[in-house]
Parts: sequence; structure tokens; C-alpha cells
Amino acid sequence: MLQAQNVQSVHVVVNSMADRPWSQYVCCMVAGNREFVQRHPVAVKRALRAIFQASDLIAREPERTARFLVDRGFTKNYDYALQALREMQMGFTAWREYDPEDTLRFWALRLHEAGFIKSSPQKLIAQGTDWRFLKELKQEWKG
Repeated sequence: MLQAQNVQSVHVVVNSMADRPWSQYVCCMVAGNREFVQRHPVAVKRALRAIFQASDLIAREPERTARFLVDRGFTKNYDYALQALREMQMGFTAWREYDPEDTLRFWALRLHEAGFIKSSPQKLIAQGTDWRFLKELKQEWKG
């Protein structure tokens, strides 16, 4: 593991990419305004497709992605960017295998327990999710 020159030691408390139970769930989600999603389903699907294609590209070509991040000024150190991308590589394609509803339930429960959200995970899933775009894109990628 690379370390910054000025840091004497690093102690990782939780690594959500490797430590259970966190590693069993997708760490990221896409959210949209309900009204916009209902009015512009084609735009929503195109945006999701672009996000997933970018995710696949990052997983396939972490070196190219790290170079892009440095060239565009998002980070200065190519080696650190490449290391981070390689450590997260499996996560970029996990959206195909993981159950998004189970993931949302897990993270919503953590947020509910911590007092960050008032709704129960069940209520949040029932009233605030629409999986049809994800299901359609998964079908596209299978074909």
C-alpha cells in the first residue's frame, strides 16, 4: 500500500470494499427527482447507461482512468490514483450482481439507526424507488 511521504503510519478502521458486512453491498447509488424521472424516462435511462459504461471502462482500464484524472487536474499523483482505482476495481462492475433493494435496505437501516433519516428502510423502498431502468439496462447488457 502506498503512503504519503509525510504520514508516519496509517490505521484503517473500516474498509467498506473489503470488510464484511459493508463489502457485500454496493457503496454508491444514483438518485433523481421523482418528477424529472417520470417526465424524462429516456434521459434517465441514457444517463444511467453512461454511468454504467464509464464504470465498466474504469474497471477495464484503470491506468487510462488514472491518467485522465491527473491530466484533468482531479489529482496530482498518478500512482495514488491508480492504486485507489485498482483497489476499487471489483466495485465498478458489482452493480450487475448485487441486489439494489437489499443494498438500499442495508444502508437505510444504518442511516436510520444513526438518526440521519426518519423513514424506515421498508417505507423508503416502497415510496422512493423505481428499479425499472436498472432492470432494463441489466437486460441490455445480457444480450
